Formats: sequence, structure tokens, C-alpha cells
Amino acid sequence: MLVAEATGAEIVSVDSMQVYRRMDLGTAKPTATDRVRVAHHMIDVVDPADGYSVAEFRIEARQAMSSKDGPLLITGGSGLHFRSLVDPMDFPPTDQAVRASVESQRVEDVREGLLEADPDAGLHVDMANHRRVVRAVEILRLTGATPSRRAATPRAQAVREYRAEVPMVAVGLDPGEDLPGRIEARFDRMLSAGLIEEVEHLAGVWGVTASQAVGYREMSRVVAGEWSLEQGRRRAIEATTALARRQRTYFRRDPRIKWMDWHDGPEAVAAKVVEVFEEAGWTS
Repeated sequence: MLVAEATGAEIVSVDSMQVYRRMDLGTAKPTATDRVRVAHHMIDVVDPADGYSVAEFRIEARQAMSSKDGPLLITGGSGLHFRSLVDPMDFPPTDQAVRASVESQRVEDVREGLLEADPDAGLHVDMANHRRVVRAVEILRLTGATPSRRAATPRAQAVREYRAEVPMVAVGLDPGEDLPGRIEARFDRMLSAGLIEEVEHLAGVWGVTASQAVGYREMSRVVAGEWSLEQGRRRAIEATTALARRQRTYFRRDPRIKWMDWHDGPEAVAAKVVEVFEEAGWTS
């Protein structure tokens, strides 16, 4: 908020779960007051019963970006959603019937079929990850494009080399070794604010994707009486910590991001970020 107000920017969220309505506390959405102070995009886009692919997200978020002349702040920890906005990523079509057909086959047969069509598929697809193998076969059936062929396109090469499709300045905030403690304190604040009640209201009305969100997944077991509150709390904190570490690893691979230590406090960090934006001409 401090950076947005200092630069005159609007905010685009790339949090994969903030797109769902009524999932407020567990996704740490900005408050209604914050959204009055600064315009936010890609929040409360769909109902929790609905699916919402990265490809759909990219289309709508890009539309929001194109409607603003000044700088935009892209915030959030979903790495694929972030890259879908700034990089020339392509999202092949999907078909539930085709995917179901692939998933009905034996794991070994799916893997062998992909390697038969593309002996070098293992260079581009994690063959130990069955979900990714299934997706590669689904794309092959729908488009005829093998993983090797798709990886050889100029756009795919640009993505691998982190060549942005839109002008950008990227800043990351590193919590250091204090990450687990900050996550625990943050989750306890969510519980105090009414996360359990939020999950109770969502039970039975959300879809597969929304119900598997970290924090919500664990608290739904508490609401169902399968776990105690303390057990669910501990599992949620552990899952959130693991997710945050994966996200940090993902973003650390991006050479365009300038990392900052956030221990100086929000005002000092915001001032440093504004300096980076000003150097790049990203202020209105």
C-alpha cells in the first residue's frame, strides 16, 4: 500500500486464491479500506465453486494491465501467475474428456506412450511427476505438439531466458530465518479474526481447487471434526511454511528480481522500493 500510494500505482494481485470470493481471511486479502485507498485488480473474480485456470487469469489480468497508463504493482506469491503476466507464456488447450482418457490408463503406459512419441520428452517434462506427464500427453493429443517441439519455439526460449514481454522492475522481500515465526503469528491472527467461521460458511459450496488452498484445506478437516483445532493449526502452519519456501526458491531463480531485507520495517522497505522504481522511471 505504501509503495502504491507513493508511486500512484494500482495493484494487480497474482495470488492464485485471492481470485475466489468469500475466501478473505485465509488468503490475507487487502481490506475494503485498502481497496478504497488503492485500486486492486484480480481479487474476488470468481465463486469458490468454480475453477479458474492460469490461462483465464492471464487474459483477464492482461486486460486490467492494458487499461492503465501508469505503473502497476504486481503483488503476490504465485510464481506461475506472475510469469503469465510479464513473460510470453503460452497455454495449450485443455479438454476434460481427453484428460480423463489419459488418466484412466496405467501410469507406465502413459509415460511410455509419451516417450514413444518424443524420446527427448524427459528433457522438458518431469517424468516422475505423473500430473505433468498426463498434461503433456493431453496437449500432444489435442495439438500434435510434443514437449520437444513446444520447447523449441522462440516464445518458450524467451521464457527460459526470463526475457519479459512487458517492461518491468521486480523487487523481492526476503524474510530470512524469521519466516516460520512470521507465518505462525500471521496464521494465529487469521484464526482470531474468524477463519474457522469462514471455512464453515464455505463448506459444501467450494470446488476442488478452492478447497485445497493451504490453510483452508487443514481447517476444513477441523470443521469436519477429523482434527482438533491445534492439530489443524499446526498442519496449516507447516504447509504454509513449506509453500512459502517453495515460492522463495521459485522466485530466487528469476535473475530480474532485486532482493531486499524486510527487517527494517514497512516504511523503510517501501522507501527503498520507491527508490528502485524512481531509478527505472516507474513513477507517475
